Amino acid sequence: MAASPCVLAIDQGTTSSRAIVFDVTGQRVSVAQAEYPQLYPGDGWVEHDPAAIWQTTLQTARDALRAAEDSGHTVVALGITNQRETVVLWDRATGHPLGNAIVWQDRRTAAECERLRAAGHEPEVTARTGLLLDPYFSATKIAWLLDNIPGARERARAGQLACGTIDSFLIWQLTGGREHLTDATNASRTSLFNIHTQRWDDWLLECFDIPARLLPAVRDCNSHFGTTDSGLLGREIPILGVAGDQQAAALGQGCMMPGAIKSTYGTGCFVLVITGDAVVQSSHRLLSTVAYRLDGQVSYALEGSIFVAGAAIQWLRDGLGIIESAAATAALARDADPASAVYLVPAFTGLGAPHWRPEARGALLGLTRATGIAEIARAALEAVAYQTNDLLEAMQRDGVQARQLRVDGGMVANDWFAQRLADLLNLTVDRPQILETTAYGAALLAGQGAGIYGDWADIEALWRLDQQFEPSMAADVREQKLAGWRDALRRVMA
Repeated sequence: MAASPCVLAIDQGTTSSRAIVFDVTGQRVSVAQAEYPQLYPGDGWVEHDPAAIWQTTLQTARDALRAAEDSGHTVVALGITNQRETVVLWDRATGHPLGNAIVWQDRRTAAECERLRAAGHEPEVTARTGLLLDPYFSATKIAWLLDNIPGARERARAGQLACGTIDSFLIWQLTGGREHLTDATNASRTSLFNIHTQRWDDWLLECFDIPARLLPAVRDCNSHFGTTDSGLLGREIPILGVAGDQQAAALGQGCMMPGAIKSTYGTGCFVLVITGDAVVQSSHRLLSTVAYRLDGQVSYALEGSIFVAGAAIQWLRDGLGIIESAAATAALARDADPASAVYLVPAFTGLGAPHWRPEARGALLGLTRATGIAEIARAALEAVAYQTNDLLEAMQRDGVQARQLRVDGGMVANDWFAQRLADLLNLTVDRPQILETTAYGAALLAGQGAGIYGDWADIEALWRLDQQFEPSMAADVREQKLAGWRDALRRVMA
């Protein structure tokens, strides 16, 4: 019997690296995952060791590939999806990073963003990129690395260094330094890419003081990004798809047509609605971004970004040590006192959309002597739902009305959370059979390039519902809870 063709998807996330092999029907054949350390060298600073990112990526890719092929499958293509906005600076000659990666959550460049805002640059930055001036995006991170690593600016101008988001770094490593490439979705998150012209923008490069020769070439999401070095995975495998994690998740959720909306619950939470070939400029501090660029055709999206979702649960486990696992939160939330009014505002690294307050910090409010672990766990889960509601309300004011929400990510495996999300949003919440939609989206891109999936209409039809959650909370209870959240939010922002 001939071996069944499959696709290997690398999903390089904020807290772990995963590799998943999918077959021609979209079913998972094998998976490998490895966490790596989070580094917090200062207040609001978040870093990753690029060597740890690369080592965990390579090891999980090898493990998933081996497991799939040992069971009679053949991997014919590789796709990459990644945490966006995180940047690495490395030596072109050796491939060695010059320092730690600065993570998307990092707030160290808040003062620089304020300086640029005070100089009047934000309207032009937004007009060209669809983004706001905020430390979240890559440009000020890159400038910080150039200014704070001795000799980096001079070496960058001399063409000795390369810089990019995590996809670029992985492509470089996987191809043995032969390719310095990115895709349009990751480029659109840097504040250096003009989403209208689809090019690195000279005015933006000058504004942020970034040498153009540092940056990778930008390709369509379903382009050929080179082949892996034969010594890494046992043979050469073509890299045929790349997309940032949220755009990949939208593809994995079958969100192709204008109006389709999804929300992903990983380390952070990201709500994305497809706007098609039109760039919708938000009046309520949401982001315009590239949803995907396929065969030269661009589709745009409106996005809201929450910095802390699953990271709040990780904090309960690793920071406070009050839960053993994320799965334990469902039972704790069910057991919490219904009358408790505890609110967690998880602004550990500032607040994202639609508030954009990098200086804000987290708070736990409404504590009494009766407050226990169950009430705090419930507050952490509810905080994610409240923040999602803030995003959807902003989208509604921009003219986007959600009726149903497709959700994915590790948090939505929790039935209690998925139901509370439906209740507090007052929306139908659809959970798919494939929760690893980020990796699945990368697999779809690469698999289509390899000829094992059909056209995009066929791919949309692969989406399957696992469970639908309908709102059941009384309107007055919902409004009371939302009012308490808004009061907690005001206190933090004050």
